[in-house]
Amino acid sequence: MKFSLSSLAGVVAFAAGLAGSTMLATAQSESEGIVVYNAQHESLTEAWAAGFTKETGIKVTLRNGSDMEFANQLVQEGAASPADVYLTENSPGMALVDSANLFEPLNADILAQVPENYRPTNGHWVGVAARSTVFVYDKNKLTEDKLPKSLLDLAESSWKGRWAASPSGADFQAIVGALLQLKGEEATAAWLKAMKENFTPYKGNSTAMKAVNAGEVEGAVIYHYYYFGDQAKTGENSKNIASHYFKNEDPGAFVSVSGGGVLASSKQKEQAQAFVKWVTGKGGQEILRDGTSFEYAVGEGATSNPKLVPLADLQAPKVEPSKLDSKKVTDLMTAAGLL
Repeated sequence: MKFSLSSLAGVVAFAAGLAGSTMLATAQSESEGIVVYNAQHESLTEAWAAGFTKETGIKVTLRNGSDMEFANQLVQEGAASPADVYLTENSPGMALVDSANLFEPLNADILAQVPENYRPTNGHWVGVAARSTVFVYDKNKLTEDKLPKSLLDLAESSWKGRWAASPSGADFQAIVGALLQLKGEEATAAWLKAMKENFTPYKGNSTAMKAVNAGEVEGAVIYHYYYFGDQAKTGENSKNIASHYFKNEDPGAFVSVSGGGVLASSKQKEQAQAFVKWVTGKGGQEILRDGTSFEYAVGEGATSNPKLVPLADLQAPKVEPSKLDSKKVTDLMTAAGLL
């Protein structure tokens, strides 16, 4: 078969046009994706991203790190940040980014999906999950009548050498942030000074829990889901322990809110808002209920894993998540010799 020069030119033009269309479609597809700076549990956010993409077709790229690592990075990047959404385990990282005016206010329909006590009053970000402070204890060494009635009791000399925590982690620092907001700087500084004398440090909540289970210490201040996560596996690191909930609006009953926010610098604000809406809506909150993170669902009318103590029964103190002062906390903890 013979081709004329004109027909050959037509084929080349068609091929070039097809390639150009493919490149344009690819660029358009990529432009519809969002980048999430994720400090939440990786498996949880992967499930959120997969569910969102399946429902909307919008691609989600996850970059994983820690709360304050990303918070400080976002402050440094400013308007040049490639992130569209920021997710955390605790609120102080969100508060730091918000204080730098880096969040886009969330749409009213997103805020309406989460009760007021699980989001800041300014509406710049929103709660996506929550976790409760607990005192895990060795059932072989402590009975319920011997447990501390308050987090503040752990400052007493009678608790010297008997309890543990992971002071370098964002989890414990959020708890100290709640103590600071509820009791003030002087009381917090005094408690931290006593803590330095009384406690045993471990790196990570799971390590502290394992130490209690192994009989190294009688108890530890951690978040609730470490126990439930271990129980859902082999239970070998939690078989000797139980969880004590302080309740009574005690600082030790603090419920830490995990946050989600859209960056003002995002070039994909519509898609980013849609992602936060999906996470706080039916699909995202059902993943919390049915998954293995054992974090609390915070959406309006959402239910959490039935194995958990209901949020309403925790009797948590009222803490404004946007005012958890991470800088003051680290300054106080450093002054006490804990960091």
